[in-house]
Amino acid sequence: MDWLSRLLEMMPVRGRLDLRCSYGTPWRIEQGPGEANEIPYHAVLAGSAILEDRAGGRPLRLNPGDILLLPGNPRHVMHDGGGAAPLPARNRASLNFTISENPGSEQRLDLLCGHLAVASPHDRLLRSYLPQRLVVHAGTHAEQKDTAAQLAGLVSLMRSETADDHLGGLAMLNALSTAMFALVLRLASETDDAPRGLLALAGHPRLAPAVAALFNEPARAWSLPELARLCNMSRATLARQFQEKLGRSASDLLTDIRMALAANELRKSSLSTGAVAEAVGYQSEAAFQRAFKSHMGVTPAQWRKIEEPSGRDIFARPAAVQSSENNAAK
Repeated sequence: MDWLSRLLEMMPVRGRLDLRCSYGTPWRIEQGPGEANEIPYHAVLAGSAILEDRAGGRPLRLNPGDILLLPGNPRHVMHDGGGAAPLPARNRASLNFTISENPGSEQRLDLLCGHLAVASPHDRLLRSYLPQRLVVHAGTHAEQKDTAAQLAGLVSLMRSETADDHLGGLAMLNALSTAMFALVLRLASETDDAPRGLLALAGHPRLAPAVAALFNEPARAWSLPELARLCNMSRATLARQFQEKLGRSASDLLTDIRMALAANELRKSSLSTGAVAEAVGYQSEAAFQRAFKSHMGVTPAQWRKIEEPSGRDIFARPAAVQSSENNAAK
């Protein structure tokens, strides 16, 4: 299995479309932060938007075909860039999604807004391997890259699904949101300037064998020399490349993968802690207990009790969030 498929199998993600925004200038959107396990997304269908940098840096202009993911889940502000007071926006509910619109008629923005829910505790782990802000350009280079063309086609399908209420529309839009996440990560990993983190690491052709090995055989006692041989490079070069591109060591990545798998196993099975420890590569149950508590903040037994099957949807949003949907526009 390729590393991204393996990652999404380990860390389930479920997408949801929240709004389709249709605004004429002047307009302004303030959103977030969402629920702790959510990653907001925005896909520009038409028009353009200015995303403010909360750190005071240069604002980012988003154009048609641009898809923005915010793994940091911050409060964020987008506007038309004109500086005028925004026109009031109103939400109206359709059968399968909500439309937010204002009375403006010029330079209209057409924007899909949604979120990706990541099952706990994987939201924290996944967020630590992704940039705080990720933008891919599916429109500009759609004719040059297969993945960009696929992503542009997927967003086009989302546009048609939100043109009217179709049978199965909600299921389609949510499934397409989930697939969009995978394609965004794939496209970002293929770019020459992939952001620091897992995308930069996995997109590096010489390091790909090591990444695949860690994801596909996490229970194996991988050593740095073994991984270096897979990549046809020296131990020192491999260690430096991991640190430069990922920001941590191969051993750190392996431990994170093992803890994700262990958390899943403890949640869903009746295996003993010792059996789970062995299944994810620990010969010593005590070592596994220490590593798990260090990563999760609780012991395996405490985690299992917290996560006892209760029939609840681990992706469900609180009712208050569902009813308000984040105040789309102000």
